[in-house]
Formats: sequence, C-alpha cells, structure tokens
Amino acid sequence: MRTTEEVLKDHLELSKKGSIEEDLHRNFSKNLILLTTHGIDKGHEGLRELNKMLIKDFPEAEFNYINFLFEDEIAFLEWTAYSDSSQIDDGADSYIVREGLIIAQTIHYTIRKKK
Repeated sequence: MRTTEEVLKDHLELSKKGSIEEDLHRNFSKNLILLTTHGIDKGHEGLRELNKMLIKDFPEAEFNYINFLFEDEIAFLEWTAYSDSSQIDDGADSYIVREGLIIAQTIHYTIRKKK
C-alpha cells in the first residue's frame, strides 16, 4: 500500500501534467469529501467541477509548491501560482489519505488580478 507521501507526490505530479482523470483514478477515493472556499463537493465529479472552475478562472497557471508536510494519514501543502494576468499567494490544501487514496481534502486560495 502506498504511503501518504507517495500518494500526494503522485497527485501533484499528475496535477502539473494536467492528467486529471488519471489522477482521480489513481489517487482519490470515489467517496471523496472536498471542503473549499466555494462550499462542499463530493466524489470524483465534485473534484472535476472544481478543477474546471480553477482552469476557467486561472488559465495557464504555473504552480509552485512551497511547503509540504505529512504525518501518518494527514498532509498539508502550501502553494502559489502565477499566470500572465493573475496570481495566487495563499494556496493551502490539506489531505487525509487512507488505504492509498485521498478520502478528504480542503482547498483554499485567493485569485488576485495583476495590475
């Protein structure tokens, strides 16, 4: 069984490549719970919708992972992202991983338009 670190590293690698479907099937439980600034979403479809929203609101972004911590089944990621027109300085996600799959995730970020 994969560790929390292995699951999260795989997730981040697939995210950077834009391989959302492969990421969903390899790293996320079908019963996933997502808590975000936008509300509560569930399952693979909920994550697909959040991904579509981020791509629409923040196209062609470059993501940088700042701080990555994990202990047992819990992980925390701080991140930033930049595009030609916008930036995110306060990205923060947390995860719970059980039996080799992410079962819960929180996501926070604020998109700021560049002046």
